[in-house]
Amino acid sequence: MTFHNLYAFLRDLGQNNTKEWMDANRKRYEEVRDFYISWLNAMDLKLAKVDPAYTHTTGKQAINRINNNLMYHPNKPIYKDHFGAGLDKETKQGDFYIHLGTSESFIAGGFYKPKSSILKSIRQGIDYNGNEFKKILNKKSFKNLFGELIDDGDSLKISPKGYSQDHKHIDLLRRKTFAVQANLTQKEIVGDDFDDLVIKIYKEMLPFRTYLNKAVSV
Repeated sequence: MTFHNLYAFLRDLGQNNTKEWMDANRKRYEEVRDFYISWLNAMDLKLAKVDPAYTHTTGKQAINRINNNLMYHPNKPIYKDHFGAGLDKETKQGDFYIHLGTSESFIAGGFYKPKSSILKSIRQGIDYNGNEFKKILNKKSFKNLFGELIDDGDSLKISPKGYSQDHKHIDLLRRKTFAVQANLTQKEIVGDDFDDLVIKIYKEMLPFRTYLNKAVSV
């Protein structure tokens, strides 16, 4: 079982997104899911070796359900077009999310539209030491890998409460999402060096996530 099988399954599911098809292909789905869980278990151990503060997360804990939540999104298909998983899971800490799908594949991390209490803490951290955060964001290797912060299209037009319009970090303080994303190609994922690439992305993202985690934990 390889990532080739995972993508082949997702392509077939995309063309047959029904409960009847899934029921008929349940064994195939379970084999692909179990392969991904095993890979996540191995990656969990590898990431723990490069980050002393890493929180162990088993593959079963990390993997997301493939079913869409039709209660809140009734117009979506029954099943997702991807396998998603979050490693290094810790309460009130930023994500390290791996998304392998037919329409897009990527690794993302940080806080995507966090609740107001977490957002408030991040803004306080930026107000206190935003220069350090900008240094992380502007590092050449970081920008080459992630580009800019993810734009959720929901930034404030004015300054948030308690901050002046001419604050030197107002561009960051207006944001409601603090996350980055490294896009992946299917060729990279099925390649022999994919594990090394995941570790490279994790290490490059680590100062960014550490800064944010520290801000929300104070």
